[in-house]
Amino acid sequence: MSVVTVPNGLTLLRALGIPLFIFLALNRNVDGAAILVLIFAGATDYFDGKLARAWNQESRLGELMDPAVDRLYIAATLIVLYVRDVLPLWIILLLLGRDVVLGVMSLAMKRVGIGPFKVTYLGKAATFNLMYAFPLLLLSTSNSTWGEVAYVIGWSFAIWGIGLYLITGMNYFQAGWRSIAHAK
Repeated sequence: MSVVTVPNGLTLLRALGIPLFIFLALNRNVDGAAILVLIFAGATDYFDGKLARAWNQESRLGELMDPAVDRLYIAATLIVLYVRDVLPLWIILLLLGRDVVLGVMSLAMKRVGIGPFKVTYLGKAATFNLMYAFPLLLLSTSNSTWGEVAYVIGWSFAIWGIGLYLITGMNYFQAGWRSIAHAK
């Protein structure tokens, strides 16, 4: 299977959007453009997986690159939202801590010959909730009716996303722990 596929191309485009998003989001005069980059990221995250399965273009590169790009987007967005005073530090540390713990677990799994975590539906749902929440939370910084509506809807998605993200993190960790125990 070739690694040069439409789904992998979408994932690469999503990855290239990370520095663009950071640049735009830190320049408060172009929040609309930063939000569009996040929306594009969310759409490509959805379509790369759908297309890979539908067109039988699943690849090992895609399996590794897609969740890695998701984590990078989440980390970049969390940092930007912290710098913009949208999210408190404890939420950011909680979410980034989950990813660090799972990163260490992934390395431990690899060390004993176990492949990466299999992404679950609930894990995808957690990421999607966060990907919906982030542009809305960024929009909530505007002093307008749209900002007020975005605040309520954004935090609704964020609360669900944070909860699911932490729950799936615990589930992935337990699955990794069991895999390592059985591999010995």
